[in-house]
Amino acid sequence: MSGALKMVTAGYWGEADEAEVLTFELAGETFAFDAVIVQEILDLLPETAVPGSRPFVGSVINFRGKVIPLADIRLAFGMEATQPTIDSRIIVIELDIEGEPTLVGVRTDKVNEVTTLNRAASEPPPSVGMRWRPDFIHCLVKRDSDFIILPNLEAIFSQKSDRSHLHLANLSA
Repeated sequence: MSGALKMVTAGYWGEADEAEVLTFELAGETFAFDAVIVQEILDLLPETAVPGSRPFVGSVINFRGKVIPLADIRLAFGMEATQPTIDSRIIVIELDIEGEPTLVGVRTDKVNEVTTLNRAASEPPPSVGMRWRPDFIHCLVKRDSDFIILPNLEAIFSQKSDRSHLHLANLSA
């Protein structure tokens, strides 16, 4: 394990040995967001496409009278877009983007549960054999026979080309 990857994993956990997370599914993989950043879980809402935006943050939604960007992080991971199903949901999270609290909706295939993950079961993403960018993943946490992926939202949403779209969506709010 490289020193940089150890720092990525340690950065997520800080001094904590456990983390409370909300698990959800994307393309058959289980992901999780830190429960602290989750604001609300929504049924799918009407979306408005943002012309010229990247597919990753290609539309906005009306969340309680405020226009927020809707992200499909599966596209950031290089997965194919899918059609929504009866189980699809939007998780509204609050991120600190460039020092400003920013609400972002994230489209998911299914929301599972709030659960506690143990730091001792976490590992940094492998440097070989990953189909996704390792900097987009904080760590993998083994649970039973599966892995839960903790995405590095700061890395995903701080892509320079995507910042302007998030900023534009926030200006229209």
